[in-house]
Amino acid sequence: MESNTLLDTVRKKAEGWLTKSYDAETRAEVQRMLDNEDPTELIESFYKDLEFGTGGLRGIMGAGTNRMNIYTVGAATQGLSNYLKKEFGNLDEIKVVIGHDSRNNSRKFAEISADIFSANGIKVYLFEDLRPTPEMSYAIRKLGAQSGIILTASHNPKEYNGYKAYWNDGAQMIAPHDKNTIAEVNKIRSASEIKFKGNKELIEIIGEEMDNDYIKDLTTVSLSPEAIERHKDMKIVYTPIHGTGVKIIPETLKAFGFTNIIHVPEQDVVSGDFPTVISPNPEEPAALALAVKKAEEVGAELVLASDPDADRVGAAVLNNEGKFVLLNGNQTAVMFVYYLITRWKELGKLTGKEYVVKTIVTTELIRTIAERNHVEIFDCYTGFKWIAAIIRENEGKKKFIGGGEESYGFLVEDFVRDKDAVSACAMLAEIAAWAKDKGKTLYQLLQDIYVEYGFSKEKGISVVKKGKSGAEEIEAMMKGFREHPITEIAGSKVTFLYDYSNLKGYSMLDKETITLDMPTTANVLQYFTEDNTKVSIRPSGTEPKIKFYIEVHSTVKNVEELPAADEAACEKINQIKASLGI
Repeated sequence: MESNTLLDTVRKKAEGWLTKSYDAETRAEVQRMLDNEDPTELIESFYKDLEFGTGGLRGIMGAGTNRMNIYTVGAATQGLSNYLKKEFGNLDEIKVVIGHDSRNNSRKFAEISADIFSANGIKVYLFEDLRPTPEMSYAIRKLGAQSGIILTASHNPKEYNGYKAYWNDGAQMIAPHDKNTIAEVNKIRSASEIKFKGNKELIEIIGEEMDNDYIKDLTTVSLSPEAIERHKDMKIVYTPIHGTGVKIIPETLKAFGFTNIIHVPEQDVVSGDFPTVISPNPEEPAALALAVKKAEEVGAELVLASDPDADRVGAAVLNNEGKFVLLNGNQTAVMFVYYLITRWKELGKLTGKEYVVKTIVTTELIRTIAERNHVEIFDCYTGFKWIAAIIRENEGKKKFIGGGEESYGFLVEDFVRDKDAVSACAMLAEIAAWAKDKGKTLYQLLQDIYVEYGFSKEKGISVVKKGKSGAEEIEAMMKGFREHPITEIAGSKVTFLYDYSNLKGYSMLDKETITLDMPTTANVLQYFTEDNTKVSIRPSGTEPKIKFYIEVHSTVKNVEELPAADEAACEKINQIKASLGI
């Protein structure tokens, strides 16, 4: 009965898309789904409306309320326009910035959004062509805009597209603005309420001048220009994986002083089909395979990669046997924090008011490095908007050194308010030059950090559960973990359980409850054990996944002990997976 009720609701919703408010192509696609004997596609396309998650609006492209198309994008833009006019109605001019990545339909969605904003009397700065997400964030602040959007689905497969909305500080929206915008979007029940007819006089195309300003400002975060000068011809292979970093990241590397940037021609091709990879995700080894091959051919020392919207950075470095190995997001974040704090200290820039930020699922090794060097550390939720919120809260009071998350995102500068693979690529190259000055590779630098601050190994596991049934299964799994609390993980007793859904922490030893200091609740569970293991569990905010983050620790006296520590950590992680049933 329930499934019939759902199907009836979905059919009624879909039939609303058969009116003349929708174009002929969309109407034909919806009619095809309605006529199909198998209702699965119809249900998946209409059973819910796309909502803002940790990364904004994101979904598979196609017709329907649960799909990315000109109408869901249009409703989002109309709702945002309505909210901006409420919030900033006292201004003579409301301004927004629009950017987009290399995905199929991204330019189309960007231009339609520009038309809608302008039809609502809002001044639009539209990038001439694809640009990195962090540059769009930078442009909001540079132009004094009240908001901005970028059309991107980050590192998702080619079927996806997305829409990220930003506020006047250049950061992705958080409460109350995200909720208020959603409320305005939800008021729009028909395409007839969307103002598609643009005002070209209010649309200004931006490009090269903004690029130049952005790159110039990025060079100000460099801490070791002398080391770069000594190793400027270091061979660096870079791939944009068919995305927005194709021009600007090589130009930024050159602006930092590097002269030997080697391209991967097949992946310099800008394409939303991402023809050389299954998924354009720098977290996946296959996405970097061509770049690593090129690096082996030319004798390069470093491989750098960015995802399609150039906010995530991937890297491969030479190990002690001269073979390329991929760094994960925790390892790059650890190196960034170690290097930044070390150089700030050496340059006399530490005054006691500096801080770094990490997300709650990112390695605790960052905390150890920060605290031992008397640098304050903040924890926040997954999603760079939360790192940006901490920067905003501390503006004018404390100095941001850097912040990152395990999912390959890092930010060095505070004039951008989202993760930035452009500056991250340049900074990783700088760290490599700095390490080379000391006769070390990046791999050896990481080994030294492990010896000094403790060995840490992390493993992220994503269990994919697609569609409506998958969402229900994920919800049931989280409910199960809450109703039957884990008391032991792979033979080690749980000492603390944090439930961010009610902001309560529980000490399993003394049975005390503590309040978690976070800005809002989140559907995350976190466990800490007697042997310093940390396990975090959360549903993804942007993908049909439930994510498990496992982190184990040990101490080593010297580099020679690292292989055994790594082997023991792998075994421990396998035991943890078995105890969690994943």
